[in-house]
Amino acid sequence: MPDQIVKPAARGAVSRTGVKERRGGLVRLLLLVTVLTVAVALAATNPTMDEYVRFVEVRLAAEIEKMDQGGSRAEQNLIKGIFRARGIQLVDSVVRPNSLRRNWGLCSLFETRVLEEQVLVLGIAEHFIPIRGVEEVTLKVGRLAF
Repeated sequence: MPDQIVKPAARGAVSRTGVKERRGGLVRLLLLVTVLTVAVALAATNPTMDEYVRFVEVRLAAEIEKMDQGGSRAEQNLIKGIFRARGIQLVDSVVRPNSLRRNWGLCSLFETRVLEEQVLVLGIAEHFIPIRGVEEVTLKVGRLAF
């Protein structure tokens, strides 16, 4: 067989495979930058224990305001007033010592044991996503309050 003669590429010329390789490398670099940007943003907005306690306080206050289970209106107003005045201290004294935060850097899992229920809440990007037990505890607290 005759030897094939390969001509050298002209200076500055780029082969088709070279363009594809550059595009592939650029796409990979762009993907890496995007993933790192998202990771940094999630790490920066990973909720703290203080934010979790505040979430529980707001959620509980909203549920207490909605509940209306018998009893006199005066008693209900008294309980609601006490919760409005001292809710933060009450929730902080009950939730914080009974909670564990598993910090995974990009998000956190909050586990709270209250009223013989285990509550699991995922905290990610300054948001809280209840996973288990929130409704049960809310109902128990409502029954206790009224």
